[in-house]
This record gives sequence, structure tokens and C-alpha cells, in this order.
Amino acid sequence: MVLDPFFTTKDTRRFGLGLPLLAESARMANGEFSVTSEPGKGTRVKATFQTSHIDTRPLGNVAETIVTLIMGHPEVDVLYRHRVDGSEYCLDTREMKAQLDDVPINTPEVIQIIRRDLDEGLANLRRKQ
Repeated sequence: MVLDPFFTTKDTRRFGLGLPLLAESARMANGEFSVTSEPGKGTRVKATFQTSHIDTRPLGNVAETIVTLIMGHPEVDVLYRHRVDGSEYCLDTREMKAQLDDVPINTPEVIQIIRRDLDEGLANLRRKQ
């Protein structure tokens, strides 16, 4: 049901294309897509891509996409791993939230730090390519 583009939990429209498009993009790029859900524990969405595959679509501004997700849904835990030729950048909001104590992760100051960390981490990976 989660990959049915004509099912959505939102009241504003009658379709939901986000996950079906993500799944198709991953498969086209010789990657994988999975969704697992446990009541009371949450839902995990995992997509992997072979970025060197000819059918891999441009990813766009990954850093800004992640920042937007964190700002709009601070209750969601985000684990983002980007691997290139044995090097890895990892952002885990669970670790950040633990260090922030009572400071919300989507405050402007924290978002600025996250954005800078993402930009630097991804730039370092690009330099290693």
C-alpha cells in the first residue's frame, strides 16, 4: 500500500508519489528500496543507488533536502549515509538530539550547523572521487 501512488494519508490531495518515485529511481539505478514498519517503533525507509549507473537520475541538492526534512519534521529521526569509494559521510539526528538535550533540532542555530556539516561532509566526499 505504501508504494501505491493513489493512496495517501493526506487530506489535501488524492495521490502520493514520493515513495513510489524514490523506489523506482533506486531500482533504475541498480539499487534497492525497502520500507519496514513496526507499530509503536516507527517506519524505516531505505534507498540505495549505484551512482555510477547510466540510469541514475541526478540527486539534486541532497543537503538542502535533508535540512528541509529536519526543519519540517523534527520528530522524525534521519540517518543519512553517503558512501563513495570506501569513504563515508554520516548524519544521524538521533545522536544530535541526544547532545542537544532540550534544544529543538529545528532551531535556526542548529539548522545552520547541520547545513554546514552536510555541505562540508559531502564536499569532502566529492574531493575524494
